[in-house]
Amino acid sequence: MREKKVREAQNYLKEMGADGWLLYDFHRSNYLAHLFLEIPERAMVSRRFFYWIPAVGCPIKILHAIESHVLDAWPGEIKTFLSWQSLRKEVGAAVSGAKRVAMEYSNGNPYVSQVDGGTIDLVRSFGPEVVSSGAFLSHFTAVIDAEQGKSHIRAASALDRIVKETWDWISEHLSQDKPIDEYKIQQKIVKELERRNLITDALPIIAVNAHSADPHFETRPTDSSPLRKGDFLLIDLWAKERVEGAVFGDITRVAVARQVPTERQKSLFDIVRSAQKAGIDLVKRRFAEKKKVMGFEVDDAVRKVIKDAGFGDYFIHRTGHSIEVHLHGSGTHIDNLEMHDDRPILPGTCFSIEPGIYFPGEFGIRLESDVYIHPEGQVQVTGGEQDQLHSLGT
Repeated sequence: MREKKVREAQNYLKEMGADGWLLYDFHRSNYLAHLFLEIPERAMVSRRFFYWIPAVGCPIKILHAIESHVLDAWPGEIKTFLSWQSLRKEVGAAVSGAKRVAMEYSNGNPYVSQVDGGTIDLVRSFGPEVVSSGAFLSHFTAVIDAEQGKSHIRAASALDRIVKETWDWISEHLSQDKPIDEYKIQQKIVKELERRNLITDALPIIAVNAHSADPHFETRPTDSSPLRKGDFLLIDLWAKERVEGAVFGDITRVAVARQVPTERQKSLFDIVRSAQKAGIDLVKRRFAEKKKVMGFEVDDAVRKVIKDAGFGDYFIHRTGHSIEVHLHGSGTHIDNLEMHDDRPILPGTCFSIEPGIYFPGEFGIRLESDVYIHPEGQVQVTGGEQDQLHSLGT
């Protein structure tokens, strides 16, 4: 399988006119290299290493003498080093004669740019131009296998169930006039994640009223806002199964602590939901037609609905992000705002679609569901979809 991956990488290099791909890491600073090279999360990797895949020929492994085993599973000639001088000598020899070398470098996509500037300068000092591996990288790092796809679907479904159960729990507290606040709701969800053996890289966002207008609000115990009858509530949570290789689910839901939402709340919710559906529908249509769809195109389709409704200035973030073993992954992002992502959405990848309208000091509505593209091109919305502004029934 690893030799097959090398051959596939060589085919991509030939297509883009690059002479080779130089993978580099130091202390797991380049997680994309670790994904491609399938280095276990628990493996000790404390020294610099390079893996040179030429467009034609045999790979070269450049490894520190005390960690010469790191790439044992991969094909190629081993070159070991001890001193910084010997490291430079081996890197220079590997790229000798190359005119274009692909690395995890980009001047527009920070998710691809994982190699430090000093190392880029070092490679340039040997003569070649350093170009971005982003054109082909996501084929190796963002495409998930069938078991990972199932893990994502299970995680997203579990999150959807947790939110629905949390709504009921909140409604019970409100109906009985029991005090409840953002932090208490957050800790309830954290316990549910633990009970289902799900892990996360950050705590859920629980945002009441004006706090929901901050897309990255941080729920804290020290200044937690109470939830009272009539209030607006946003819940954003993400998690994955506690197994190596598991893929995140990520959803956001909104509710009002009243019997019926206000007309303004309902109208804004309907706009955000229409925008979300516009993005999902575009992806489904393109894959049904067997046509490419780029990340920026989906962002444009979603953003147009909100702009046409007169709220473009209040949609202050990209439409969505790639999802894999990392919450914000290396694949195509649904973005033409924070960056112009002109990469196609690939079969076997996953991403969020999460438009929002935010009124500072008042409230914000964000709806987030995930989309998983099965390897054969079937488009599945995961984690459920919210079609109405939920009433907590007080």
